[in-house]
Amino acid sequence: MISALGLDLGSKRIGVAGCDGTGLIATGITTIERTSFAQDVEQLRQIVHDRQVQVLVIGLPYSMDGSLGFQARHVQKLATRLSKALNLPMEYVDERLTSFQAEQLLKAENRSPSRHKSLIDRKAAALILQQWLDARRAKSQSSAIAIEY
Repeated sequence: MISALGLDLGSKRIGVAGCDGTGLIATGITTIERTSFAQDVEQLRQIVHDRQVQVLVIGLPYSMDGSLGFQARHVQKLATRLSKALNLPMEYVDERLTSFQAEQLLKAENRSPSRHKSLIDRKAAALILQQWLDARRAKSQSSAIAIEY
Protein backbone atom coordinates (compact mmCIF):
# COMPACT_ATOMS: atom_id res chain seq x y z
CA MET A 1 0.00 0.00 0.00
CA ILE A 2 1.44 3.34 -1.06
CA SER A 3 0.00 6.78 -1.46
CA ALA A 4 2.06 8.64 -4.03
CA LEU A 5 1.52 11.91 -5.85
CA GLY A 6 2.77 12.23 -9.43
CA LEU A 7 3.78 15.72 -10.52
CA ASP A 8 4.43 17.14 -13.96
CA LEU A 9 6.18 20.39 -13.07
CA GLY A 10 5.91 23.13 -15.65
CA SER A 11 6.56 26.86 -15.59
CA LYS A 12 2.84 27.69 -16.01
CA ARG A 13 1.08 24.62 -14.60
CA ILE A 14 1.62 21.60 -12.36
CA GLY A 15 -0.14 18.42 -13.44
CA VAL A 16 -1.11 16.32 -10.42
CA ALA A 17 -1.96 12.61 -10.33
CA GLY A 18 -2.66 10.15 -7.56
CA CYS A 19 -2.95 6.40 -7.25
CA ASP A 20 -5.59 4.12 -5.89
CA GLY A 21 -5.09 2.50 -2.48
CA THR A 22 -3.56 -0.63 -4.02
CA GLY A 23 -0.88 1.33 -5.88
CA LEU A 24 -1.92 -0.21 -9.19
CA ILE A 25 -3.59 2.60 -11.12
CA ALA A 26 -2.61 6.26 -11.50
CA THR A 27 -5.24 8.85 -12.39
CA GLY A 28 -5.08 12.56 -12.99
CA ILE A 29 -6.41 14.60 -10.08
CA THR A 30 -6.05 18.25 -11.03
CA THR A 31 -3.89 20.86 -12.70
CA ILE A 32 -2.58 23.72 -10.61
CA GLU A 33 -2.21 27.02 -12.42
CA ARG A 34 1.07 28.35 -11.04
CA THR A 35 0.88 31.72 -9.35
CA SER A 36 3.43 31.87 -6.55
CA PHE A 37 5.51 29.21 -4.84
CA ALA A 38 3.62 29.73 -1.56
CA GLN A 39 0.22 29.29 -3.22
CA ASP A 40 1.42 26.28 -5.23
CA VAL A 41 2.65 24.65 -2.01
CA GLU A 42 -0.61 25.42 -0.21
CA GLN A 43 -2.68 23.74 -2.94
CA LEU A 44 -0.35 20.72 -2.96
CA ARG A 45 -0.34 20.59 0.85
CA GLN A 46 -4.13 20.21 0.85
CA ILE A 47 -3.96 17.34 -1.66
CA VAL A 48 -1.12 15.70 0.29
CA HIS A 49 -3.17 15.93 3.49
CA ASP A 50 -6.42 14.69 1.94
CA ARG A 51 -4.74 11.72 0.24
CA GLN A 52 -2.21 10.97 3.02
CA VAL A 53 0.61 11.11 0.49
CA GLN A 54 3.88 9.41 1.44
CA VAL A 55 6.07 10.23 -1.58
CA LEU A 56 6.26 12.69 -4.47
CA VAL A 57 7.00 11.24 -7.89
CA ILE A 58 8.43 13.96 -10.12
CA GLY A 59 8.74 13.78 -13.88
CA LEU A 60 12.27 14.77 -14.91
CA PRO A 61 12.52 15.99 -18.52
CA TYR A 62 15.75 14.43 -19.74
CA SER A 63 16.99 15.50 -23.15
CA MET A 64 16.51 12.92 -25.88
CA ASP A 65 20.21 12.01 -25.58
CA GLY A 66 19.72 11.21 -21.88
CA SER A 67 21.43 14.30 -20.52
CA LEU A 68 20.00 16.81 -18.05
CA GLY A 69 19.36 20.10 -19.80
CA PHE A 70 18.22 23.51 -18.58
CA GLN A 71 14.58 22.45 -18.11
CA ALA A 72 15.56 19.34 -16.11
CA ARG A 73 17.76 21.40 -13.77
CA HIS A 74 14.92 23.89 -13.32
CA VAL A 75 12.54 21.03 -12.43
CA GLN A 76 15.09 19.60 -9.97
CA LYS A 77 15.32 22.94 -8.14
CA LEU A 78 11.55 23.28 -7.91
CA ALA A 79 11.13 19.62 -6.90
CA THR A 80 13.68 20.01 -4.10
CA ARG A 81 11.89 23.11 -2.79
CA LEU A 82 8.51 21.35 -2.93
CA SER A 83 9.87 18.24 -1.23
CA LYS A 84 11.26 20.34 1.64
CA ALA A 85 8.14 22.51 1.93
CA LEU A 86 5.85 19.46 2.02
CA ASN A 87 8.27 17.43 4.16
CA LEU A 88 8.04 14.44 1.80
CA PRO A 89 10.63 12.29 0.06
CA MET A 90 10.70 12.44 -3.73
CA GLU A 91 11.70 10.19 -6.56
CA TYR A 92 12.32 11.11 -10.17
CA VAL A 93 10.94 9.38 -13.25
CA ASP A 94 12.21 9.92 -16.79
CA GLU A 95 9.33 11.84 -18.32
CA ARG A 96 10.56 12.02 -21.89
CA LEU A 97 7.60 11.94 -24.25
CA THR A 98 4.88 11.87 -21.54
CA SER A 99 3.40 15.16 -22.75
CA PHE A 100 3.50 13.81 -26.30
CA GLN A 101 1.76 10.60 -25.13
CA ALA A 102 -0.82 12.68 -23.26
CA GLU A 103 -1.50 14.71 -26.43
CA GLN A 104 -1.92 11.48 -28.41
CA LEU A 105 -4.44 10.25 -25.83
CA LEU A 106 -6.41 13.49 -26.23
CA LYS A 107 -6.34 13.21 -30.01
CA ALA A 108 -7.65 9.64 -29.71
CA GLU A 109 -10.55 11.11 -27.70
CA ASN A 110 -11.13 13.65 -30.52
CA ARG A 111 -10.08 16.54 -28.26
CA SER A 112 -7.86 19.41 -29.30
CA PRO A 113 -4.54 19.45 -27.39
CA SER A 114 -4.25 23.23 -27.82
CA ARG A 115 -7.58 23.75 -26.04
CA HIS A 116 -6.87 21.31 -23.23
CA LYS A 117 -3.39 22.22 -21.94
CA SER A 118 -4.31 21.59 -18.30
CA LEU A 119 -5.72 18.17 -19.20
CA ILE A 120 -2.45 17.31 -20.97
CA ASP A 121 -0.52 18.21 -17.80
CA ARG A 122 -2.83 16.08 -15.66
CA LYS A 123 -2.59 13.11 -18.05
CA ALA A 124 1.21 13.51 -18.23
CA ALA A 125 1.35 13.41 -14.40
CA ALA A 126 -0.71 10.21 -14.46
CA LEU A 127 1.67 8.66 -17.02
CA ILE A 128 4.65 9.63 -14.83
CA LEU A 129 3.08 8.11 -11.73
CA GLN A 130 1.95 4.98 -13.60
CA GLN A 131 5.49 4.43 -14.86
CA TRP A 132 6.79 4.67 -11.27
CA LEU A 133 4.08 2.32 -9.92
CA ASP A 134 4.78 -0.24 -12.65
CA ALA A 135 8.56 -0.13 -12.02
CA ARG A 136 8.00 -0.44 -8.26
CA ARG A 137 5.68 -3.42 -8.74
CA ALA A 138 8.10 -5.12 -11.16
CA LYS A 139 10.95 -4.65 -8.68
CA SER A 140 8.95 -6.12 -5.79
CA GLN A 141 7.86 -9.08 -7.96
CA SER A 142 11.43 -9.83 -9.01
CA SER A 143 12.50 -9.60 -5.34
CA ALA A 144 9.73 -12.03 -4.38
CA ILE A 145 10.83 -14.45 -7.11
CA ALA A 146 14.46 -14.24 -5.93
CA ILE A 147 13.40 -14.98 -2.36
CA GLU A 148 11.54 -18.11 -3.47
CA TYR A 149 14.75 -19.69 -4.81
